[in-house]
This record gives sequence, structure tokens and C-alpha cells, in this order.
Amino acid sequence: MKTPKIHWLALLLMAVVLFNAGCPGKEDVLFKNIVTRFGKPPVISVYDKDTGQKKRMDIEEYLTGVVAGEMKPGWSLNAYAAQAIIARTFTMEFLGRGGTRKLHGTDISTDEKEAQAYNAKAVTPVIRRAVQLTKGLVLTYKNRYIKGWYSASCGGITTYAKEGLAYKGPEPPYIKPVKCPEEKVIPTDELYWQASLTSADIDRALKQLNQKSIGTVNKLEILKRSQTNRVTLLKLTGSQGSATLAGGDFRINVGPEKLRSIWLSNDIENRPGEIKVKGRGFGHGVGLCQWGAYALAKENRSYKEIVQHYYPKTHVSKIW
Repeated sequence: MKTPKIHWLALLLMAVVLFNAGCPGKEDVLFKNIVTRFGKPPVISVYDKDTGQKKRMDIEEYLTGVVAGEMKPGWSLNAYAAQAIIARTFTMEFLGRGGTRKLHGTDISTDEKEAQAYNAKAVTPVIRRAVQLTKGLVLTYKNRYIKGWYSASCGGITTYAKEGLAYKGPEPPYIKPVKCPEEKVIPTDELYWQASLTSADIDRALKQLNQKSIGTVNKLEILKRSQTNRVTLLKLTGSQGSATLAGGDFRINVGPEKLRSIWLSNDIENRPGEIKVKGRGFGHGVGLCQWGAYALAKENRSYKEIVQHYYPKTHVSKIW
């Protein structure tokens, strides 16, 4: 007897649902941004930038290497624990967007330019304890993983994503400027810095931003600052024209190691072919400040208090 047509359609629909949902015991985990509870920590695939190899590891093991790579040795347990929560949140949200599958065919990479810093050799017993203490804990907002942005030093106050990162999406409601006590603990030479930007540096940044060369640079002007002192709009003038750029875009493309932040002072030295600038902080200044987390931990603030200081309106949720 022939199977009725409707039965074939039902079977086809069931197969599609099962394929998209993922079968029990399937090796690859289906990640998405809506908060998902797992029975145990998932195993993820990791591209190792140092060896070029791909390996699989428990996500909690991966996070111990991230905390060790992202924070300095000898810091407090609660500072490491706060970083572990944010790194876990960053990872889950990143995996929900596809991770590094298009780049390496893996969930994530140990290259900090592609995901987060990673240093398994620097893992200490305190770092391992911090990751175990926060096992499965992430920050959420309306049942979604937040964007777990963080930076080394915010300069004393954090900022909005649209300012620090020139973020193109809607400003997340849990990202707000908050005061930070990092100045109590950060060395002066870590907080303050100066940089020299050459015409070649600026040309390279403009090219990456699909803008024309301005020739030999001779002037940088600050056109607009945010309420947190970040330069949100600047103008570069050279021998062949000028360019107006968002501060966050300029920093990322000129090199975040060279231009450590967009909290620039007004003390700018303009010379033909070279611009010298001074500033404070290290990083985009959005979300958790690592030196600030260390300062709060030294004040005996819990790791939950630390993360919720930097991300108001969020919840600490356990997903495994």
C-alpha cells in the first residue's frame, strides 16, 4: 500500500526539525544567543594560533587559559572570577554569532584579535579556582547573553559602545558609563601614555576604512568629545586633503596597541608627517575594566558585585 502524500510531508518536516535542533549525542553543539541550559559544560573546537592546530576542549578549560591570558598574575580571586564570568559570557555570545568558523572551521580561536587572549602556560591555582567557582555563570539581559565587552583600563570611567567602539548597532541598555576606582591600583605608566602617529600609520588606517589618502599628515583636530572625555569625532588634515573619522573607528584601524585609547588630551603636537598625542587608559573602555575589577576585589567586593557594577540591569545566570 502506498504511503499517503501527507505522511511524506510530515516525515520531511520532522527530519528538518531534527536537523536544525541537533540530535542527542551529536558532537557539535548548536549555539545561539538565546540563553540555553546545558547538562554539562560543552566541548568546543579551538584554533591554536601558535601551532596552527585545531583541538577540542571543555569550554571551562578553555576559559582558564583566557583568564590567564587576559589578566595579570598575582591578582585577587574575585577579580579573576569576575573576568571568568565575562569571558564565559563573551564566548557564548560570540559562538552564537558563528565564532571563528568562517576563518578556521572552529568555534573559537586563541588569537586575541579574533576573539580573546589565551595563555594556558600562565594558569595558576588561583585562576583555576576562580573559573571553577563561577562554573556555568554568565551575564544575561532579557534571556539573552550580553555582549561581554571588556578592556584593560577605562581611565576612570567606562563609556558607551557607540563611543568607545564606534558600535554600529543600537546601544545595549546594559552598557552605561560607570565610575571606576582603577586609579587606586594602576601604575601611573600604565594609566598614562603617549604615541607618535606617522603619515604611513594614518594612510594604512584610512585604506582599511575605504577612505582616500590625505598625503603627508600635518594636523589632527578634536571635533567632538563624549561626556566621558572620549574623542568621538576627529579630523585629519594632510597635503592632499582631509578626513573626518569616528574616534573608535580610527583607533581600531590605526592599531589599538599604538593608539591605546581615544581618551586623548588636548596636548597634541602637530608636525608634517608625524602627530604626537597623549592619553589615558588602555582599550575601548566599554564594559568591565580589568584594573577596576582588581581595585574592587581589593575592596572585598564579590565577583557578582563587580560584574554588575560594570553592566547595570544584567542578571547572573547559571547555564550548566
